[in-house]
Amino acid sequence: MKSKGFSRRSFLQKTAMTTGMASVAPLAVSAELSSEVKNQSNSPREVWIAGVSQMGIRTETPELMVESILEVLKEADKYKPDFVCLPELFPFEYVEQKLSLVERVEYSEKVLGQFALYSKNNNCYTVCPVYTSSGGKIYNSAVVFNRAGERIGQYNKIHETVGLIRQGVTCGALFQPAIPTEFGPIGIQICYDINWDDGWLMFKGQDVKIIFWVSAFDGGKQLNMKALQNKCIIASSTNKNTSNLIDISGETVTGTGIWDRNFYCGRVNLQKAFLPTWDNLKAFSEIREKYGRKVRITTFHEEEWTIIECISPDVFIEDIMREYDLKSHTESLREAEIVQNESRK
Repeated sequence: MKSKGFSRRSFLQKTAMTTGMASVAPLAVSAELSSEVKNQSNSPREVWIAGVSQMGIRTETPELMVESILEVLKEADKYKPDFVCLPELFPFEYVEQKLSLVERVEYSEKVLGQFALYSKNNNCYTVCPVYTSSGGKIYNSAVVFNRAGERIGQYNKIHETVGLIRQGVTCGALFQPAIPTEFGPIGIQICYDINWDDGWLMFKGQDVKIIFWVSAFDGGKQLNMKALQNKCIIASSTNKNTSNLIDISGETVTGTGIWDRNFYCGRVNLQKAFLPTWDNLKAFSEIREKYGRKVRITTFHEEEWTIIECISPDVFIEDIMREYDLKSHTESLREAEIVQNESRK
């Protein structure tokens, strides 16, 4: 959708490298933002993410559930998100018709075809959770399509529930590669995975900045904790209750709720660094002096964490990190562990 003669793409192009908008925005955003984002910078900046909650949606058949979700996603037309994330095994939840596991796998292939087309028609990445099969085994999976509707990756749930294992679902491999996108590699975790650290650390080790969590339940504060622990953006889509977009600080950007029950769309700024405060106080003062309002520095005083965020389209976080020889919170801890291990010898 275009308004006032310009689209989201043209806006980004006119700002030379990328947009310098603020880090986050709630659901109520301008409808003039549209079209594909092709970041014109040396690294991505703004990303728009949409998620779904199935709260209150009930249908007789899986086909009708998919139709209902596609109806919900018409809300995305206003925002043209870069990513659309759907809930865990959504075609089969809150559906009266009960299919066998084999039937669910067969129908999942049809759903994947529908959302490959959805990605292509809406110029977005789609995270589509369904059943998949490979090598005679069945998995609880999330398949990712790119903007062209091409299948670019898949995550198989590592920690499956006992109930689905007994039905015939196999747990995914303990190591799975991140999925490359124009915004950098992304990761996926599914529901029960939240109770273990291995999958989250697996993606953190691959420099993943965005993890999609698709689930049967909403996760609550556990998700905020995971985002903070892993210094990553988390976008959730759930079968019931709330779905949320959470920033690297562990703070919720936007989400579903009483008044927006089934859909959210928000933006996050990837031009951020999470740093230890004490080690970098002098640098923070110098950065403020040089860059002023082009950079936002937010300190969590009790925790002694600081987040540097580049606001202006001509300033990039990697350049600031290099200019002031800054180390991220994760890098600082890693270096400390090396020294600590040496002291034990």
